Amino acid sequence: MPRARKNKDDAWMPPRVYLGRSAYEYHPKGGGNIRLCDKTCTQAQVWTAWEALINDRPDESTLSGLVEKFFQSGDFFELASETQKDYRKYSKKIIDVFGQMPPDSIKPEHVRKYLDKRGVKSRTQANREKAFMSRVYRWAYERGYAKGNPTKGVKQFKETGRDRYITHDEYHALYSVSPDVVRVAMELAYLCCARQNDVLEMKKSQLMAEGILIKQSKTAVAQIKAWSDRLKAAIELAKALPLNEGMSSLFILHQPSGHKYTRDGFNSRWRKAKEEARVKYPHLSFDFTFHDLKAKGISDLQGNIYEKQAISGHKNVEQTARYDRKIAVVPVVGGQ
Repeated sequence: MPRARKNKDDAWMPPRVYLGRSAYEYHPKGGGNIRLCDKTCTQAQVWTAWEALINDRPDESTLSGLVEKFFQSGDFFELASETQKDYRKYSKKIIDVFGQMPPDSIKPEHVRKYLDKRGVKSRTQANREKAFMSRVYRWAYERGYAKGNPTKGVKQFKETGRDRYITHDEYHALYSVSPDVVRVAMELAYLCCARQNDVLEMKKSQLMAEGILIKQSKTAVAQIKAWSDRLKAAIELAKALPLNEGMSSLFILHQPSGHKYTRDGFNSRWRKAKEEARVKYPHLSFDFTFHDLKAKGISDLQGNIYEKQAISGHKNVEQTARYDRKIAVVPVVGGQ
């Protein structure tokens, strides 16, 4: 029940609304004030402004509202763009299950049951969604929106590192049947050891005299990938990508309309190219992902693991080691 107003003339005002010097203001529980409308507004206009604000503000009394509040926070906007996209994707599954529950009513056993059920389909995704949930609760706890973190102490699934290495034969076979847009993307991902998002977002303004300037969306590390004859050839092929008459594009990989390729739009072409490769080269395997191209690039780099780390832009050598997948050739007994 709303607290009684000291001034009875203010009893008509919506909850937590007060008349300031020049405007009606809403005072949230966490402190501060939000301007609603001018002090000359009618009572109906004040209520309309208040209702619009409340309907637009996330309600942290449910996990869905708490997640939305996190998405509007400075902490979220400081994350790398790729991480933001991943978090929004992970939130959908979490909200489907826990969205209407009060944050403090969710217990570790609920998280455990979620992981067990979700893990039947994908243990990796279950782990990622649990990690996202933990990130939201840490943020909420520090700000008084939650009393604790129900994910704490809940054991994740053990993950086995991906070790798929794309052989040269597999790479060239897929390249041979691919459309030019896929060919260019393959070369940029492989030669620059780049993530798919960084390839699809690559703009012509990133082409420098020394090479291609890439600021990784995941780590925010900026590097210039020095020109090689093969990298120059990939860019020349990109320049030949078709454009509708009178159109231009900011992007290296672009549609005829000039727009960049979305992840889904590009992936449909990637999958189609792999299907054609399977038919034409049935003796080869094409069970790799686009992200495995980055791993192939790092694996094929010359030098030790620390030199590869410097070139790949990883923040630590452990990250680089997960991508270094080429199997070593060792001598047999008597062959040394």
